[in-house]
Amino acid sequence: MTEREPARDPEQRKQDALDRLERDEDAWVATASHDGVPCLVPLSFVWHGHTLLLATRRTNPTAVNLTPAGQVRITLGHTRDVVLLEGTAEAVEGADLPADSGDAFAGKLHWDVRGHPAWVYLRVTPYTVRAWREVNEQTGRDLMLDGTWLV
Repeated sequence: MTEREPARDPEQRKQDALDRLERDEDAWVATASHDGVPCLVPLSFVWHGHTLLLATRRTNPTAVNLTPAGQVRITLGHTRDVVLLEGTAEAVEGADLPADSGDAFAGKLHWDVRGHPAWVYLRVTPYTVRAWREVNEQTGRDLMLDGTWLV
């Protein structure tokens, strides 16, 4: 395998990851049931504050799998420019969602599920963020550990 671009320094990787969180609209979201059955779905999201906000039907496996541990893995980008987040997620009813969060979701995605009882928001707080493009960025791919940015 040939390396296509020089490795980015940690500050640039973090900025690129934050830019992707602001700009991208969709991500792959992975959860697992209490007995270990995996679920991987694409969901739209908004990066708001220091959390991702997504929405799905409350009966979908992604929402059901959040309890009790709330662990989730989210991937942005393609295999040659990936941002991988691990975090905890909580289901938030539309009525309980702060207005600025709901407005940010609706404003970016032109879609508002507040007031729709079949839907629930998922608020994800990342505790790990990794980013890499090629083999030359495998070392130093950790940008956040235990909820703290390293750079």
